Amino acid sequence: MALREGAVRLNFLFNRGHFYKCTSYVSGRSLSENVTSKPVAGSAPETTADHLIYTQEHFALKASLRKIIDQEINPHVDQWEAEGKFPAHKIFKILGSAGFLGVNKPVEYGGLGLDFSYSVAVAEELGNIRCGGIPMAIGVQSDMATPALARFGSAELKKEFLLPTIMGDKVACLGVSEVGAGSDVSSIMTKAVRNGDEYVINGGKMWTTNGTQADWMCLLANTSDGPPHRNKSLICLPMNLPGGIHIARKIDKLGMWSSDTAEVFFDDVRVPCKNVIGQEGLGFTYQMLQFQEERLWAVANILTTMDNIIQETIEYTRQRKIFKQPVLYHQSVHFRLAELQTEVELLRSLFYRATALYIKGNDVTRLASMAKLKGGRLAREVSDSCLQYWGGMGFTSDVPVSRFYRDSRLMSIGAGADEVMLGIICKYMDTLPKK
Repeated sequence: MALREGAVRLNFLFNRGHFYKCTSYVSGRSLSENVTSKPVAGSAPETTADHLIYTQEHFALKASLRKIIDQEINPHVDQWEAEGKFPAHKIFKILGSAGFLGVNKPVEYGGLGLDFSYSVAVAEELGNIRCGGIPMAIGVQSDMATPALARFGSAELKKEFLLPTIMGDKVACLGVSEVGAGSDVSSIMTKAVRNGDEYVINGGKMWTTNGTQADWMCLLANTSDGPPHRNKSLICLPMNLPGGIHIARKIDKLGMWSSDTAEVFFDDVRVPCKNVIGQEGLGFTYQMLQFQEERLWAVANILTTMDNIIQETIEYTRQRKIFKQPVLYHQSVHFRLAELQTEVELLRSLFYRATALYIKGNDVTRLASMAKLKGGRLAREVSDSCLQYWGGMGFTSDVPVSRFYRDSRLMSIGAGADEVMLGIICKYMDTLPKK
C-alpha cells in the first residue's frame, strides 16, 4: 500500500511539472529528453519487472538525479576534493529545488511525501558521485539531521528548520558525537540546562559533517540528570546565534576530503526551550530511530560505489597487460572480482529486504545493523582488492579506486562502529553476557 500511494504521489508530481524543476534551472531541458545516465558496462539495465521494491517512478527519480550529478557535481569533484570543501549552499539549493532533499518528508513542508524506498533510491544514485564526501554531506541534510524533526517536531519548528532544509535554503548538520562519546551515544557530556524559557548549552561536538557551513544543528544534549537513556533531548540549534558557538577547527581527515568536518564548542549558548524536538528527555530514543534510516541510507549509497569500482577495475585490468596478457585474464584476478561482485549482490538482497520491511512499519534495527556491518567490511575488501589490481596507479590520487580506498574506511566507523553493530545484533540474538 505504501509503495502504491508513493507511486501515485510521484506520478502526480511528474504530471504537474513539479519534479526536477532544475531541468530548466540547470540546463533548460525537460525530463522527457534522453538522460545521460548509462547502465554499468557488462550488466543488463534493471527494469521495473526485475526489481524487488522499485517501480517505474523510482527509476525515473534516479534518472533525473543522475542528470544533476553529471552536470552539476561530477565535473567539479576533483576541484572540491583538492580544496577540502564543496559549496554546500549552492549544491543543496539545486537538489532542493528539484525535490531531492525531502523525498520522504511531508508535502506541507516541501517534501514529496513518498515512502523511504524512494529515499534509498536517491541514496543509491548518489553513489555515482565520484567521491564519498559529497554524498555523505547530502545524506546528513536529507536523512540524518531531519527524520526526528519531521516525525516529532512541532509545526513551528518544521516551518523554521525543516522547510528551508528540504528546499536547500539552509544547510543542516547533526551534533551527536563528542571527543569521548562516538558510538557510545549515551555517554555524551554536552548539557542544556533550563533557565526560564531558555536552555543554556555548554559542551562540544566532534566530527560534525557540514559543520563549517551549517545554518543549524540537530543537537543531542543532556537536559536533565536522569538515566543516560532518558535525560537527553534533540534541539534545533541555529548556528548564527550571537556569541557562544565556536567552530574550533576544520578537521583534516584521511578521506572524505570534499566534505567539511568540524569540531564545535558551545559556551553559554542560549536557545528557546520551544526548540526541543518532540518531548524533552526522549532525544536518545529519537536518535536511535534516526540511526535506522541513516544506516540503511549509507548501505544504499556504498552499494552503487562498489559496483562502479569493481566495473572500473574490470575495464582497467582488461587493457593493462602483465606477462604478455591482460591482468584480468589471470585466474586469481577474475575469480576474486567474481567473489566480490557476489558479496555485493548478497548485501543488496539483505538491504532490499530490510527496506521493504521498514516501509511496512517494521522495526529493522537488527537487519539494518547487519547490513551496515557487512557494508563496511565489504567496502574495505572491495577497495583493498581492487586497488591491488591497479598496481602503482592505485597508489596515486589520480584514480577513483584510491579515493574509494580512503573514503570507504569511514563506513565501519561512522553511524556506529562495526563493534557496536555486532553488539546490537548479539542483543537481538540474546547472546550477550547476563549482568
